[in-house]
Amino acid sequence: MKKMICIICPNGCELEADDEEHVTGNLCPRGRTFALQELKDPRRSVSTTCRTVFPDIPVVPVRTEQEIPKHLMKDTVRAISEIVIDRHMRIGETVAADILNTGVNVVLCTDRLKEVDHD
Repeated sequence: MKKMICIICPNGCELEADDEEHVTGNLCPRGRTFALQELKDPRRSVSTTCRTVFPDIPVVPVRTEQEIPKHLMKDTVRAISEIVIDRHMRIGETVAADILNTGVNVVLCTDRLKEVDHD
């Protein structure tokens, strides 16, 4: 039996799950789904920063578009730390495609790098 706290909704249910797919402690059906996913293939989103070449904005926030396998979190952060953004970008643009061959893109979370329009 594995104990865990569900992170899907604000309830924060204390769950217990086993390899036979028995789950207890969930107040909603999403808790069972979370517990089974956590047992078989735990995944997490990654939010971090990425360096740029712009002196006035040396780092910007980035995140994975989807969750990645939990065991790849450190490697993902390490890979992102090697990236240096050298062009103007808008929020939501891809900073790194298919990070670590996960099929998940890393995207920009700010508009601070967009080009300024001088009308």
